[in-house]
Formats: sequence, C-alpha cells, structure tokens
Amino acid sequence: MDNEIEYFDVCIIGGSIAGNYLCYLLSNTKLRIAVIEEHKKIGLPFQCAGIISQKLSKLIDFPQKIVLNRVHIARIVSPSGEYIKLSGNEEPYIIDRIALDQFFYEKVKEQENITYFLGEKFKFFTYIKEDNLKLVIIKSSKRKIKAKMLIGCDGPLSSVGRLLGIINKNLYATQIRVKGSFNENEAVLCFDSRWRELFGWIIPEGNHVYRVGMGCSQSIGKKFPIFLKTLNIDLKQKIDQQGGLIPLGTMNRLAFDNILLLGDSACQVKATTGGGIIMLLIATKYAAYCIRKCFKNNRFSRKIIKKFYELPCQYIIGKELRIHYLIRVVLNEFDNKAFKKIFQIIRSTKIENMISIYGDMDFPKSFILKLLFNPKIILLFLKILLNNPNIIFKVIKSYRK
Repeated sequence: MDNEIEYFDVCIIGGSIAGNYLCYLLSNTKLRIAVIEEHKKIGLPFQCAGIISQKLSKLIDFPQKIVLNRVHIARIVSPSGEYIKLSGNEEPYIIDRIALDQFFYEKVKEQENITYFLGEKFKFFTYIKEDNLKLVIIKSSKRKIKAKMLIGCDGPLSSVGRLLGIINKNLYATQIRVKGSFNENEAVLCFDSRWRELFGWIIPEGNHVYRVGMGCSQSIGKKFPIFLKTLNIDLKQKIDQQGGLIPLGTMNRLAFDNILLLGDSACQVKATTGGGIIMLLIATKYAAYCIRKCFKNNRFSRKIIKKFYELPCQYIIGKELRIHYLIRVVLNEFDNKAFKKIFQIIRSTKIENMISIYGDMDFPKSFILKLLFNPKIILLFLKILLNNPNIIFKVIKSYRK
C-alpha cells in the first residue's frame, strides 16, 4: 500500500488565488507541496465580479495589465429607483480575475518542490499515525497522498470543510459580460426586496464591456431576467455568462488537527458585497506563517494552528467580517421607506464627506463607529430593530459560531 502513496509535506486542495498565493509564499521553503485542482486550467471557470479595493496593491505586487479599469463613483439604487452617488478615496480596481488566479501559478509551477495535479477531484481524507506523529492521507480521483498538513482552499462547497463538519450557507450568483453604454466611471449596486440577500450590479470592465450580475438565495434563474429587463439590456450584445456561489455569514472555524481552511471554504467573505480577495490574501499570509511554524516545531495540532492562524485571523479580519454581516442583516430588513429615509439623511448631513474620509470597502468598523454618532442614523436603526427583533438573534448567533 505504501508504494501506491505519494508523500508531500503539504497538500493544498484548490488552485484558485488562495491556493496559488499560499504556494508562492511557501515557495522559498524546502517543503514539498502538492496542489489538487479539479479543473484542467487555472482560473477557469471565471466566477467573480472582479471589483477590489486598492489595498490589493499594498498586499501583493502584480502586473498592471491585470487592472482593466478603475471606478470613482458608487451609485446605490433603492428598490423604488431612487439613488445616491458616493465617491471616496477607494477608487477600486476592476481586475482580470482569471489573470490574477494564474499570476502566482505561473510564478511557482516550475518549482521543484511544488507539484500541481490539474483535472483531479479531491475525494476524502483520513488520519493515520506514523512514528507517533499524526498524518493525513488524502485521496483524489487519481492518487493517494500522505502529508503532514492539509489545506482546504476548495471554495464555498468545500469538501474538506464538509468532512470537518463545516457547511457554508451559500447564495447563488450569476453574471453576464455585455457590450453596453453605461457610465464607465461608476459601479452600480441595485437593491430590491426580491434579491434582498445581496444586490444586482453593473461593473464597468472597460472598452464598453460591463459585468452585469446579481446574487440571491433562491430562484435566481427567474429573477435575473427581471433585473436585466429593468436595465434594458440588449442580450444580443452578450459576450458570455458566468455563475457561482457566494458564502454568506461570518468566518468559520479555521483550525483542526493537521488541517486549516482558507478563503471561501472558511467563509472569509464580506457579507455586504460577496467579495473576499483582500480578506483571503491577508488570511493567506497568516496561513503561510502558521505552516512554517508547524514544520519548524514539528507540531501540527489544532492548538498550534489555532494559535498561529485562527486567532490572528479572528483578530484582524474576523471582527470586520462580523460587522459586514451585521450590516447585511440590517440591509435585508430595509424596505423602500428605510432606503428613502437613509438617502435623505445622507443628503442632508455630512455623511458623504465622512464616507470620503473614513469609508473603507473592507474594514468598515471605524466608519460605522463614526456613523453611530449621528442621532438620525441611530433613530432609524432603532426603529428597524424594534420592527425586526430577529436581527438581534441573528447577530448573537453569529457570535456563537
């Protein structure tokens, strides 16, 4: 049996940005790393709206050709069609997500200590003991691998997570790329009670190509055509279409014996927007540090992984993800009157200036704290809470997760 098993130090499940960036961060070590990716080509299928804050350039070095456009305005549209325009210092990137996924893969694919197994599907793992050391046996559709650490980067429907008892609540998302004549300088977010769990969006990719999509919890096949019709989209101009899942909630438990979860599998995703690249890049740095520590000390217990990975993630991004979830829970209870009221408050106060100074796509805590000094905002939120006391229970439940 041992002759049929291949040995690696680390086995990563998933070859998207999380797995590839982790490989890159570990590429200067002597660790033997295997990556199992079920698709035959890295970066496909394309499943992302691709709007990312400019923190991306502070976290990683990447070629500018990955940036297709930048937007300066966010237009927020209420269910009644009323809207506000917000601008700030973010000026987020619209990126070529396929190229971003492939970028780190191209950097590491020829390294002797890193092996990619493309077109293979992860099946299951089991624990074994060898020389008093706990190890993991990983079974894919084509091979068995023995490793000291298993990393679950396998997306919202993570098979690694499921075997560990972690199951995400996911939203459905769909998007078309289409030729159009919208404003190439603004991203549009369209809220509607029919898709209250997220929103519809128009993201300008550049060269008069737009990513038009939406996310919701059910019946997306019926709701998406309704959304396209409201925008007067000419489907003859459609270039292609994508679909996928977005995990919704707060960050999962991350640490297990010999195993950690990273990216969508860990629900390291903002519940306000469904975006997660900045969060997962930060988490990946902690994951790489943790893996180095584990091998240096030859200890791979949940206690060690929690100390060097889960707890730092909870402290840095976990708290922010809970705030994103709180905002999402409140937004889900907004009706036309609530949207109209908050638009009035924004227009009649200095909140727009606050957004410009304190607004942050990824880390909203400081802005929310500033916002809560506005008595009109407090009264609106109290009214929503009184009319929807279930909000409190949802928030409490998220802290018990």
